[in-house]
Amino acid sequence: MFTTNDLLIVIDMQNDFVHPGTPVHVAGAEATVPVIRNVAERIRRHNGTVFYTLDTHGDDYLQTQEGHYLPVVHCLKGTDGWALNETIARALKMQNATGFEKPTFGSTKLMRAVEDAHVERPFTSITLIGVCTDICVISSAMLLKAALPNVPIYIDAALCAGVTPESHDNALAAMESCQMAVIHA
Repeated sequence: MFTTNDLLIVIDMQNDFVHPGTPVHVAGAEATVPVIRNVAERIRRHNGTVFYTLDTHGDDYLQTQEGHYLPVVHCLKGTDGWALNETIARALKMQNATGFEKPTFGSTKLMRAVEDAHVERPFTSITLIGVCTDICVISSAMLLKAALPNVPIYIDAALCAGVTPESHDNALAAMESCQMAVIHA
């Protein structure tokens, strides 16, 4: 019988974010191969529930509020850029992970699924990894903290990357201020 129920959430490990040369490549993921290997290994060895998100946009992206502020078309559903990195996808499949498409930074669908799963079998902790620390990771973390304020939330800093090293560090500091634990491996 399990005594703990730890949730791992993998944020947006999609080709448009992790492959160098794409318009929205995350600078903090510059060491792409080692980071991807480490994230995949973390997924494979997780003993608990695994969820993941997919940044998902349509042809109307440039007409959205996000598209107005970030006029770089990315993660168009069904494209190679929208797909998960292959190494990450294999690790998620091994874990029978559940995915959530999201049209914006945080996912209310993910949050509701976490709340529902928590009612069934309470989570003892939630760990977030992925990109971008300063946009989608922090947005997801804040939604989760609001939904489950008494469940410890961990952010694995070494398995996250921000748009810039400075914005990554700022996001980690903001999450620490909101009573989330940042793991510095």
